[in-house]
Amino acid sequence: MSALPPEVLRYYAAGREHRRITAGPNRLELLRTQDILRRHLPPPPARVLDVGGGAGVHAAWLASSGYAVHVIDPVPLHVEQARALGTVTAAIGDARELTEPDASYDATLLLGPLYHLVDRAERVRALSEAGRVTRPGGLVAGAAISRFAPFIDGFSGGAAADPRFAAMMERDLTDGQHRNEANEPGWFTTAYFHHPDELPAEIAAAGLDLVAVVAVEGPVAEVSALEAALDDPPRRALLLRTLRQLEGEPSLLGASPHLLGIARPR
Repeated sequence: MSALPPEVLRYYAAGREHRRITAGPNRLELLRTQDILRRHLPPPPARVLDVGGGAGVHAAWLASSGYAVHVIDPVPLHVEQARALGTVTAAIGDARELTEPDASYDATLLLGPLYHLVDRAERVRALSEAGRVTRPGGLVAGAAISRFAPFIDGFSGGAAADPRFAAMMERDLTDGQHRNEANEPGWFTTAYFHHPDELPAEIAAAGLDLVAVVAVEGPVAEVSALEAALDDPPRRALLLRTLRQLEGEPSLLGASPHLLGIARPR
């Protein structure tokens, strides 16, 4: 089995991940992921395997909610950061070849691995492995980046004016294969960006029963007043209520930077 591309490992070894969704407008991704998972997870003290769990941002709130969480990640820095939380266990591992026994967890999260498995067969394998280690009827949740996220972000933030970004964005829109050949830190790293119709098919190919594919941030991620809304409790509550109402609307799925597929092992 091939290792992750070196540029992906270098990108995460720079240490950005532990603060990416805990401050600023990106908090919406964290708040919405929490909201969605809390509605689908079995109650604590269920066992949760957080595959590709990064520095443990999600593992931390899950553990504080009473879940028993084990983090798997291919980046040594992430494993060190997750262990440093003191409330979860963590180990180096690969989403495509988990070492955990069959049906040993109540829920398995893939909140990052599907981004960087650029071949469909490897994404299906990761989903299948997640299903294997999760008890029948448990939860498998897999996050994907929308095919259209670079287009929306590129024009809202101005990067599309750079011919290098424009060329990269056009490839993203054509086949979902994201390659940051300019090595610009703000342009992410080697990845695959899903069309919303692809995630249900990959979940089915992995032998899992689809529950739903939902929008995480919805169409407001690039709204200029988003951070102010998140800082104001009444507006934040309204935003989260409305996004929950709209999360399954098919016509809006692609406008969300992140999608979350919810599935059950048989």
